[in-house]
Amino acid sequence: MSGIFAGRRARLLAMKALRERYVPAGEAAACPGCGQDISRRDLGRTLFVCPQCGFHFPIGAYYRLSVTLDHGSFRELFPKITAQDPLSFPGYREKLEAARRKTGLNEAAVSAVGTIDGRRCVAGVLDSRFLLGSMSAAVGEKLALTIEFARKSRLPLILFSASGGARMQEGILSLMQMAKTSAALARFGQKGLPYISVLTDPTTGGVTASFASLGDIILAEPGALIGFAGPRVIQQTIGETLPEGFQRAEFQMEHGFVDAVVPRDQMRETLSRLLRLHGKGGPG
Repeated sequence: MSGIFAGRRARLLAMKALRERYVPAGEAAACPGCGQDISRRDLGRTLFVCPQCGFHFPIGAYYRLSVTLDHGSFRELFPKITAQDPLSFPGYREKLEAARRKTGLNEAAVSAVGTIDGRRCVAGVLDSRFLLGSMSAAVGEKLALTIEFARKSRLPLILFSASGGARMQEGILSLMQMAKTSAALARFGQKGLPYISVLTDPTTGGVTASFASLGDIILAEPGALIGFAGPRVIQQTIGETLPEGFQRAEFQMEHGFVDAVVPRDQMRETLSRLLRLHGKGGPG
């Protein structure tokens, strides 16, 4: 999908894909947080946050951008970049094709230039529907190009993470993207431009160990799992019981890894305020 993300049909397609992936078929879905049945209509009204317990359902990249950027301001960047199969990994091509058919995406990352309350910015989103939002060589390339575009355009950068980490089917080529994205952010930072990193559920592995943790300001959605290795792996490795809420967004904020935990219905307003305070990305 490219061009201006303003058409009603495009928004409906994004919502349809979101519901089919994250909300079970039928009139109601059981919330993973509290177990209460919630109608699709109610979830749509609350940005896919449980009105009973506040559980944040995962959402897709286009939907995320549609509720973050100003209506009609979306212009997608580098939409044709897609994963290859550099190691001829058994079954990988079939997995890629299945993910493309299921999501309508070329890859796990979508980036765009747009405005938030009239202030221009560049935004990138990882979509966990596409192979758990894992970072392939193509994802790393798209993010690096997105960061470079923001640097050359002298615009603030916002990256939303949702990932299981590096994509194992691409081996070292995937792991190299940690260095590539980090180097791009180092060049971006030399321009004195703000980078806001938003961590959503889950943000793990090589994504956490690279660009997701390098924000000038790091925000997180409530309850998001944030870490390198998962809590079960850590518990089995050290042989100790982990603290309550270990690696969740609130735990990470208490220990200084996250600057603020921001509910989804307050995220756009928070980002707008941060862009105003940093004085970049003037009115578009």
